[in-house]
Amino acid sequence: MSRILVVEDEQHLAEGLRYNLESEGYEVAVAESGEVALEMLAKEPPAFDIVVLDVMLPGKDGFTVMAEMRRAGQFVPTLMLTARGHADDILRGFDAGADDYLAKPFELKILIARIQGLLRRREWLRSAPPSPPGNNGLKNVYEFAGKRVNFDLLELQSAGQAVPLTLMEANVLRYLIEHEGTPVSRKSMLENVWGLHEDTDTRAIDNFIVRLRKLIEDDPAHPKHLVTVRGVGYKFLSSTAPAG
Repeated sequence: MSRILVVEDEQHLAEGLRYNLESEGYEVAVAESGEVALEMLAKEPPAFDIVVLDVMLPGKDGFTVMAEMRRAGQFVPTLMLTARGHADDILRGFDAGADDYLAKPFELKILIARIQGLLRRREWLRSAPPSPPGNNGLKNVYEFAGKRVNFDLLELQSAGQAVPLTLMEANVLRYLIEHEGTPVSRKSMLENVWGLHEDTDTRAIDNFIVRLRKLIEDDPAHPKHLVTVRGVGYKFLSSTAPAG
């Protein structure tokens, strides 16, 4: 039985979610604040298979809780609930490390479908066989400049260390790699990676790229793989040769 942590301060909403999720066969725990949620998640072994995290919380908001989870190495699949479907809020959630989002108000069947999708992904990753060495295709792994990205396991291997990736980090990196050498616009990334079709503050995308550079660049201040294309967006280069 999958265990879900619902982080929601409004009691009637939290209990409603608990009732409906338990009716679907899940085991559910509720945290009324971000601080309580972080304490519950810090216990060993990991007690939850998925987190449903509201953005509007007393004390630490959902964005802060999400970021602290990831910094602490807690990569439990997380679905964020936002009061608005505004693109900047959605991108901010992904930037903090969320795996998916759902804007309030939402239909219960949509929430269930999103949760099931994240749980299926988690179980698939647990049972996925190791990718064969030397496979440089994008179905499983991609190797460049002494680094190895395993898209199945959401993992970056570099300098003998394995660094976990969030689902969105892996999706962004995959999209840029698939268009290697070609400038990719911010609008294209919004539509094809995040699934957003409205104007938004592009600084959210820029901040996301900054974070990815910290993961894959030897010198993030002077990137050689995720290169800025002025007036357009970004392009990926597998070679470490300086961009022209």
